[in-house]
Amino acid sequence: MQMRFTFIHAADLHVGSPLAALGVKDPAIAERFAHAGRRALDRLIDETIAARAAFLLISGDIFDGDWTDVSTGHFFVRALGRLDREGIRTFIVKGNHDAVSLMSRSLPYPQSVTVFPHEEALSIELAELGAVLHGRSFGERTVAADFVASYPARREGALNIGLLHTSLEAVKGASSYAPCTADDLRRFGYDYWALGHIHTAEIVHRNPWIVYPGNIQGRSVREPGAKGAMRVSVEGGAIASVEPIILDSARWAHERVDLAGCDDETELHRRVGACLDRLSPQIAGLPSAVRLTLTGTTRLHARLAARREEIEADVRAIAFRFADDCWVERVILETVAPEKAGGPRQESDAIDVEALLAAAAQDPEFRASAHELLGAILAKLPQDLKERLPFKETSLDRLAELAHDQMTGSLFTESEP
Repeated sequence: MQMRFTFIHAADLHVGSPLAALGVKDPAIAERFAHAGRRALDRLIDETIAARAAFLLISGDIFDGDWTDVSTGHFFVRALGRLDREGIRTFIVKGNHDAVSLMSRSLPYPQSVTVFPHEEALSIELAELGAVLHGRSFGERTVAADFVASYPARREGALNIGLLHTSLEAVKGASSYAPCTADDLRRFGYDYWALGHIHTAEIVHRNPWIVYPGNIQGRSVREPGAKGAMRVSVEGGAIASVEPIILDSARWAHERVDLAGCDDETELHRRVGACLDRLSPQIAGLPSAVRLTLTGTTRLHARLAARREEIEADVRAIAFRFADDCWVERVILETVAPEKAGGPRQESDAIDVEALLAAAAQDPEFRASAHELLGAILAKLPQDLKERLPFKETSLDRLAELAHDQMTGSLFTESEP
């Protein structure tokens, strides 16, 4: 039987995963982000019901790993219960984060939920839709290279859909989980491969369709932009359309602000404001965390480095002009002083290294990183060089003093006889 129907393809829900790098900076902002993942899951269920979908596919990494808070599991079961009451089935394969070996608990899913086994690939026929689903869960965090080869052959006369959690080696920067290539998948002759693992949405191939929906909620600045799932329409036994649906309830962004030729902070503020104004449509009114990288050759370089925390605070205040929930997560400095670019050195452009390091040493993140790095360096120094150092510990309290000594050439002065 061939008929018209719709299904939703999602992956990488990571229910219970905290959003990174906000709590330390501003607890109030972090609170607004804290439940973004759960709100995104609620939106996924809403969209599945609104689309009158025949079923929902989830291609791995529902959870971030084993969970200690039972409410995490209960929240997911309750969400699927909504679909069950609407007569919508859910099909799941487990990925590397929620592999059988990593989860100590099982959940009492509704009868409408099917979790594919990990021992071997399974085919499930949906005769009323003229479709067959093929899938296999991860049993361990990593799986053998022949994992994909275990999938069954295409069923003729039906729409064939494969659920697979994979790094797909054709996608750059991915780890090797169920490694394969697009050509490997094409050879199966399936009509649609519902993939998971890569957090960026991508249609890898059309006819046959090989699709990553991305994750439903960005979790850090490394996952910027809109996030969601795919709505797939089937007509006459073939895939008619694949459309993204946006589900995230908080958004990350990373923007670069060119300060070339910028000579004062008024102009800095103007350029930052212009950048955030351009970004506003992409944020779409959602709570947002923005990382700004300042670039370009500017006479402000030394001042920016020495007053980083103050500049960051000013930039955050500018962001609040655009939205209460627009939070500048971090400001990164990649500017260059004019003399670094080959121009004549101006006395006003000279970098006060002592002031810069003294200010930086008050930053808790900087102190922790520098303390760890300094300790590692000291551990590897030759003994004779260690004996010539004017300090024997990894304390940062003398950072500015040591910088001054280095600049004046006195750090490694030979001791008098």
